[in-house]
Amino acid sequence: MMNLCERFDKQWHFIPGEFASFTEAALASAEQVDLPHTAVELEYNYFDETVYQRKFSYQKALFWRSEFTGKQVWLQFDGAMADAKVYLNGKLLTGHRDGYTPFEVQLTPHLLQGENQITVVIDGSENPEISPFGGQIDYLTYAGIYRNVWLKTTDGLRIKNVQAIAEDVLHDEKALAVRVYLDQVVPGNYDGELVARLTTVDGRLVAEHHHVMSDYQGRDDFRMTGLTNIRLWDVDEPVLYRLEVSISGNSFNHQFSTRVGFRQARFTPDGFLLNGRRLKIRGINRHQSYPYMGYAMGAHAQKADADFIKTTLKFNLVRTSHYPQSPAFLDRCDELGLLVFEEIPGWQHIGGEEWKQGAIANVDAMIQRDWNHPSIVLWGVRINESRDDDHFYERTNKLAHSLDPSRQTGGVRCHTGSSLLEDVYTMNDFVLNGGAVALRDQQQVTGLDHKVPYLVTEYNGHMFPTKRFDAEERQHEHVIRHLRVLDASYADPNISGCIAWCLFDYNTHKDFGSGDRICYHGVSDMFRIPKFAAYAYKSQCDVSDEPVMQPVTFWARGERCECLILPLIILTNCDEIEFKFGDYPVKRLKPAVKQFPHLPHAPVIIDDTVISPQEFGEWGMKWDAVSLRGFHNGKIVCEMKMPANPVATSLRVKSDYRELPVNEKAATRVTIEALDQCGNLLPFLDDIISVSVEGPAKIIGPSQLVLKGGAVGLWIEAGNYGGQATVTFTSARLGSQTLELTITG
Repeated sequence: MMNLCERFDKQWHFIPGEFASFTEAALASAEQVDLPHTAVELEYNYFDETVYQRKFSYQKALFWRSEFTGKQVWLQFDGAMADAKVYLNGKLLTGHRDGYTPFEVQLTPHLLQGENQITVVIDGSENPEISPFGGQIDYLTYAGIYRNVWLKTTDGLRIKNVQAIAEDVLHDEKALAVRVYLDQVVPGNYDGELVARLTTVDGRLVAEHHHVMSDYQGRDDFRMTGLTNIRLWDVDEPVLYRLEVSISGNSFNHQFSTRVGFRQARFTPDGFLLNGRRLKIRGINRHQSYPYMGYAMGAHAQKADADFIKTTLKFNLVRTSHYPQSPAFLDRCDELGLLVFEEIPGWQHIGGEEWKQGAIANVDAMIQRDWNHPSIVLWGVRINESRDDDHFYERTNKLAHSLDPSRQTGGVRCHTGSSLLEDVYTMNDFVLNGGAVALRDQQQVTGLDHKVPYLVTEYNGHMFPTKRFDAEERQHEHVIRHLRVLDASYADPNISGCIAWCLFDYNTHKDFGSGDRICYHGVSDMFRIPKFAAYAYKSQCDVSDEPVMQPVTFWARGERCECLILPLIILTNCDEIEFKFGDYPVKRLKPAVKQFPHLPHAPVIIDDTVISPQEFGEWGMKWDAVSLRGFHNGKIVCEMKMPANPVATSLRVKSDYRELPVNEKAATRVTIEALDQCGNLLPFLDDIISVSVEGPAKIIGPSQLVLKGGAVGLWIEAGNYGGQATVTFTSARLGSQTLELTITG
């Protein structure tokens, strides 16, 4: 009989507090929910974050099934925040005190031949004995069973995990070192056979290995050698393979499948090398949070974030600040060729020995969960921005290297002269605050007399928080600061690269942010709508990938102080820009390579050496439209017009997905933008948008939204049956737009 592996996410009963008993009366007050689930849906801002810092309970019936006969039955929790206890029929089976790593519980010895009650009690309190708590943290952790739960069956011997390490990657003949972790759940004689098949993702057999299993030792190691015609995993061509391992004998049969990639990633004193070629890292930090729902978003939304990072904004690396993130997100990074720096939970604080043991366990759980992802190139084994604790960090590094000798370690700090116990010196360098220095020399930071592998892991952020709807002058400065650090990174061949803080604005504690429970540190807002600064990174891609031309302006006479428009930045990857203002002659403008000599694509900067003040005029004088065209190899590749008199003209609705599956808590991000007659965003239009849904879908968050700086977003979640869903967005001023979604299944 085949083993089960199915979602256990539907129809949980949820109640604040603890189920005092398992009676019908107790269940009557409970809400029925599906997973992933957030214990409290928060407002967009100005909320009290303590509302989730307490206990909540989930309960679900599990009825005996014929498939359980002769099998071991398990539940696997992908993530539950923060302190979880699992009960079966009132008996405590296990606890897990980390909100970011998976855990499992064996049900078999305690299952009844009828109805069984699974109860999970979640404590969302910021318990100082559990990482990342103990001090203050600049983000929210929410509460709930916010990732998937799985129901599984196995025989008495199972494959608990498989690790595959690519070897001889840069040789014609490659190898795959495989380590199979076996778990003897029930004592017995488990002589049998192990078979491993390496295939392409479409099923074509690449290599096969098999051998007799005997003398159970808890582990089985072998190598698949002589592998030819293997294509490498790279940021531009992320080729994946599938490794399927099975064990079988008279009393057992179990399979394990994982994806692998063949690649070599090394941080060196001379920069970062991917498959032997130098690659400058252009990265971004990501929190896994969403408006209203906190952490509790399913696979579709997680994957869309990876697409946003790599495909829309053109970053080549993401740091999972400051904890392991969704398996679905990492899977998508593998598929896209988006590099990952993954780190353990924590923020500045180091607790006592019990706390440290928990953090060490986090290293173990993170690496064992994610060691087969080719996208991951660095393990973060230090608490973000924490003080030196050499004995503690010697242990975390030793464990990481023993678990995964194929990857290097890093440890993010913000103090100069910090002990280097990891392979890569990873540094949050916030030196830029309007002064002359964008990034410090690495030896000034490290205090060492020699170069080491070096990576800048945060910059800007709290040094210059900027809202998407802030005044143009602030946004101009925001862009300049990102450009300066990026240019400094490209200037130094000994820096592996830089990782900006951060991808999007995020909810936080009252002690941080702007007083409304939001940190406006992102290059986009919480709805993933880009700020101007996002285009500083997007414009570094090759024009063959996507032409980029984004003026850093709202194009209005009186937006800036003294009614000035200069200097005007145009973020672009074009060879030159054609600029036409009113009736004045066309100007051909080249990128400002003298100001930003090291960027792959410097911006065009228009100042009074290019256009005289007389051309633009002064306060009260006529304001004209401007037309821009971008050229590459002498051909027009992009163009736009900004009118002198913008008029609110239309709504534009965009969705990450037009098709969603049922029964998976699948959701799509939708953005709504108010546009002028030329299709440009109206940055000061704050109309109300009413949202309604017909069909098998629902709105996450409120049904009435207010445009923030001319745009707003939300998520639409698929329902539990298939069909067509029509989402209507209505503005009293701009009319209605509809979005058609297909819910499949």
